[in-house]
Order: sequence, then structure tokens, then C-alpha cells
Amino acid sequence: MAKRKKVSKLLYQIKVTLTGSKPPIWRRLIVKNNIRLDQLHSVLQVSMGWFDCHLHQYILGNSYIGIPDPDFEMDVIDERKIYLYDLVSNPKDNFTYEYDFGDGWNHKIVLEKTLPLDFSESPIVIKGKKACPPEDCGGIWGYSDFLEAIQNPKHEEHESMLEWVGGEFDPDELDIKLINSHLKNLKL
Repeated sequence: MAKRKKVSKLLYQIKVTLTGSKPPIWRRLIVKNNIRLDQLHSVLQVSMGWFDCHLHQYILGNSYIGIPDPDFEMDVIDERKIYLYDLVSNPKDNFTYEYDFGDGWNHKIVLEKTLPLDFSESPIVIKGKKACPPEDCGGIWGYSDFLEAIQNPKHEEHESMLEWVGGEFDPDELDIKLINSHLKNLKL
């Protein structure tokens, strides 16, 4: 990453897409460009519907950004010292957010456009599609198997998967108002 430059405060419209999801699972958000990456992690967790039960990292080129761990031999840049504008500044710039190294939920984050700092709320989800997969369902492939099981009453795992997920799951459900109310309560 380049040396930090003086940056004007702006809002970024970003699109977060769960890599490999078909049909695509995505969110469009408005966030401040000077949000730290540890704070962005919290925003992404709420926006997508994750519960922050697993490790995460950001990947930009050959750089890994996250929470450094002295027991881990990989060079990781401390996310608490990096701002969103350090990663993206021009429309179409992008990077990866990985959540849950076991399941490997990769999210492509693309800067769609910059906005003046007069937008009333930030962070906020302005649009999106599809429900977030349940935690610990085995990544994108496990999610596909999970959907097959819950949608077919004759599937051998139908009942157990429905019980595991709490009785019901609608892959098309997305409650943006609820997400935004949770985002308002974040302490950033």
C-alpha cells in the first residue's frame, strides 16, 4: 500500500457481493471513506447478516489486512490503522473481504462512486438481494446443499437442516430496514 496521503472526507457507495453466490447475494452501502477497516468489518457483518463468530481479513493484491497474531507466521497489516480510502479511491477499485477461513466466505467489495459528505446517514444499506447464508453451513458449496435439503421435503436431511436453522429459512428474504436499524446501533 502507498504512503498515506491527505484525503478529503467523502462518502463511498460500495457494493459487497458474496463471491460465487448464484443468484448473487449482495448489498449496496453508503459508508464514510475514512472508516477504519476494523469498523468496516462490523458494518459488513451487520449488512450481510453474519454474527462475527469467525476470523476475517481483507486482501488487496498481495497484502493481507486484519488482526495481527504473533502465533501466525503470515505478515498481516493491522486493520485498526488502515482506512477504507487507503484501499480504494476511484470507481471500480476493489478488494476482497474474507470471513470465516474454514467456510471461506469471500466478498468482493467494489467502490461504485463517491458522494459529497451531505448524505444524512452513514453507514446505511440502500439496496441488496437475497438472505445471507447461515453461519457454519460449509461455504458456498455447503450453502447450495443446505438449500437443496430445506427445499425438498423428501431430502434425507430436510428435517435436520430445518431444525438446525431454527425451523425456517427464506433465501430471498432481505429486511433492509432491520439491517439499517442495527447499523444505527453500531458504536463506530
